Amino acid sequence: MGHATPRTPYWLAAALVMGLATPALADYPEKPITLIVPWAAGGGTDATARIIAKALEEELGETINVVNRTGGSGVVGHTAIARAKPDGYTLGLGTVEINMMHWQGLTDLTYEDFTPIGQINFDAASISVAEDADYQDLGELMEAIRDQPDGHFNASGTGLGGIWHVALGGLLMDLDMSADKVNWIPSQGAAPAMTELASGGVDMAATSLPEARSMIESGRVRSLGVMAEEPLESFPDVPTVTSQVDSDFTTGAWRGVIGPQGMDDDIVETLETALHAAYESDTYQTFMAKQGYGVQWKDAQAFGDYMEKSDAEFGEIMKAIGLAKQ
Repeated sequence: MGHATPRTPYWLAAALVMGLATPALADYPEKPITLIVPWAAGGGTDATARIIAKALEEELGETINVVNRTGGSGVVGHTAIARAKPDGYTLGLGTVEINMMHWQGLTDLTYEDFTPIGQINFDAASISVAEDADYQDLGELMEAIRDQPDGHFNASGTGLGGIWHVALGGLLMDLDMSADKVNWIPSQGAAPAMTELASGGVDMAATSLPEARSMIESGRVRSLGVMAEEPLESFPDVPTVTSQVDSDFTTGAWRGVIGPQGMDDDIVETLETALHAAYESDTYQTFMAKQGYGVQWKDAQAFGDYMEKSDAEFGEIMKAIGLAKQ
């Protein structure tokens, strides 16, 4: 008779099978991570990406390589994020344009093509006028707009259909005026728009407060109100819109870490925990305060819910302005 082959204990066999069938998520990450930035090097989004990547490296213990993928008003970079393998090794710093590009017909991508990990920034929209403007507060400006024919007032701050254009349109709608009552003059960004405002070329500018900082501090423009729930710590003298007019409309530009759709829940949880710690770090908080950028944390669930709500809201505004292609 031959000797019987020793049987592998059931628990050990099961463990071996699971080990072969399931990725070792407990070891994630095991190699460098790529963080795609849909905007050019040197800008605010790029700077934010690099500082959060530095803080995130300290939490995860792996290198994070920041890669700029520009073009198509954010379409190229966001597409690269969405089409990446959902293994946690290619992430992106998504921006508010996720909720805007598809309405303009620039792409079919929507927030549903991404896995939210955490929101780390929010810069509320603000309305500024030249220092010598007659309007002492936002209420006076809004009443003047209401009393004049459509197109009498001009505003600028970004390109046609950009976040600050949509912000102004949304505020006007919330005050029962047409979203396009103020004529929008496209610009290549906040800086040239602020120069145009100070020189009298436009009546008002919609931008974030950090973008208006240099003009405010030089005494060339005044910010009348910010579309936030509370005054910003960096700009305590600028009152909220809500405190001046009958509107609780709040909006602005946000940035957050995202991945492609279909990421493993355990990897998302690992990244979310590490990202929150990176967000709370002195490295990140000190940098953002120095730049005057707004900090706001939303976890993966809250971030996803916010993108969904924001997408619908922007769609309605852009349709009212006449910029939606769908």
